[in-house]
Amino acid sequence: MTAILGNTGRVTLNALYAAATVCVMMVETVNWLVVQPLRGKGFRIRSCVEHFVEFGANSLPIVGMICFLIGVIMAMQSAYTLEKWGAAILIADLVGISALRELAPLMTAILITGRNGSAITAEIGTMKVAEEIDALNVMGLNPTKYLVVPKFVGMLLAVPCVTMLAMVIMIAGGFVTSVFLVGVDARAYFEETAKAIVYKDLVSGLVKSVFFALVIVWVGVFRGFQVEGGAEGVGKMTTSSVVTSIFLIIVVDLVWTALFFRQ
Repeated sequence: MTAILGNTGRVTLNALYAAATVCVMMVETVNWLVVQPLRGKGFRIRSCVEHFVEFGANSLPIVGMICFLIGVIMAMQSAYTLEKWGAAILIADLVGISALRELAPLMTAILITGRNGSAITAEIGTMKVAEEIDALNVMGLNPTKYLVVPKFVGMLLAVPCVTMLAMVIMIAGGFVTSVFLVGVDARAYFEETAKAIVYKDLVSGLVKSVFFALVIVWVGVFRGFQVEGGAEGVGKMTTSSVVTSIFLIIVVDLVWTALFFRQ
């Protein structure tokens, strides 16, 4: 009983400490993003653009390829059943709605987590191990301004942009399969897609992508500052960053799906 209560207490306290730390980081980030630039402390816009390119443009090839293949797979799987009922045109409904509501935002977030969320943790963790963050403090340079804010802005802009392109690419994958393999008329496919998807589908996907971006960047930064013990600690926290981010992304997805589409 003592061991059970002790483990429960440690887990609870660690969770509360992590939540409090992330809240403090959020407040400090907003301070250096909004308040301090108005006081003449400067804003690293070039670094923000560089991170946007890294998180967005450089992630697009792998995200686009995976989303295109998922669109192809969904069309193949649905055609297997729908053709039996003479309803192959409904492939457009299935692919379009799934891409906008769920699969494109989710796959984009997971892929960017693996590619960039882990990189954020590894970069900050390596700097901490090498005492470079302490050096910034000694020189009077705020680590939040130089390390966190550019990543925050870049991720917050990149994930929704890549998500919108992923939606289009996934629908294109379903279109290619339906037209060239199943034999659906191209014009009818576009008309059915336009009829099936509604404004709410797009909004729900983009709202999810914004919160996915927040999860990716905050978990990556938080785990980076937690690194201790050299290279082994960097590897451990990088792995933890990816696992935690994917778990929280699924939770956030569940919450927003319930809010948007509950009956």
